Amino acid sequence: MKLLTSMSPCPNDTFIFDAIFNNRIDTGKYKFIPHITDIEELNKAVNDSMPDITKLSFYTYFQVADKYLLLNSGSALGKNCGPLLIGKQKIYPDELSDCKIAIPGKNTTAFLLMNILFPELKNKDNFYEYVFSDIEEVLLSGECDAGLIIHETRFTYQKKGLKLIADLGTIWEDKYSLPLPLGGIAVKRDLPENIKKDIDILIRKSIIYGFENPAKSLGFIKKYSQISDEEIISKHIELYVNDYSINLGDKGKKAVLKLYNLAMETGFSVKKIKDLFV
Repeated sequence: MKLLTSMSPCPNDTFIFDAIFNNRIDTGKYKFIPHITDIEELNKAVNDSMPDITKLSFYTYFQVADKYLLLNSGSALGKNCGPLLIGKQKIYPDELSDCKIAIPGKNTTAFLLMNILFPELKNKDNFYEYVFSDIEEVLLSGECDAGLIIHETRFTYQKKGLKLIADLGTIWEDKYSLPLPLGGIAVKRDLPENIKKDIDILIRKSIIYGFENPAKSLGFIKKYSQISDEEIISKHIELYVNDYSINLGDKGKKAVLKLYNLAMETGFSVKKIKDLFV
């Protein structure tokens, strides 16, 4: 059975799927067909392409939860892993309303989280969308005053002389005492239950294989990563792939539900669904 599988080129995603895509584990009757593109492109295209399996920002998942269910494996949750607001000059959080802010997309969890934690920014028209990997250069050129960064750029911005305005992950954790949900892997609701469970198990096995054989996935990861520095790649994976990626568990699900309820309370467009998880 062929399964169209969409994911981002970020090291945490390629690490998670390496063993599946490269036949390092037995996938049985399933053949996973990869589609790899930027996370915001995945977020925008999910309703059109309708892949069988897709990585999504949690905010986008909440918008398509009537068509997809979240797997227990493959999610990016954790501590000290949240989006960062940065600038070329020192900017205080209460000055953000007057700033041009570069964002990695209006469908990202990062954008949702910024609006939850800084409600004074909601409905402002000072947001400008860029591919996440371009935001540092946008700030250095003066095109925008502040930027919301995700993925590998949290490890590189300081070396380029950029300054931290706010760590959204730390604010979230201090406020709610829960791991921060960033992105998850979802499957079509209309797939048979046994297939959804098989996919969940295979992704979990692929992650465990990656942890046990870290060197084997490096070539595949570097092929797609925006950054070739192996130390940064390793830090990225360590940050975003953890026990919650193997299994959300009760605490991980509680964190996802907290973000989901806050999105509704903040007035963001999300589907009202009782069952979010496989």
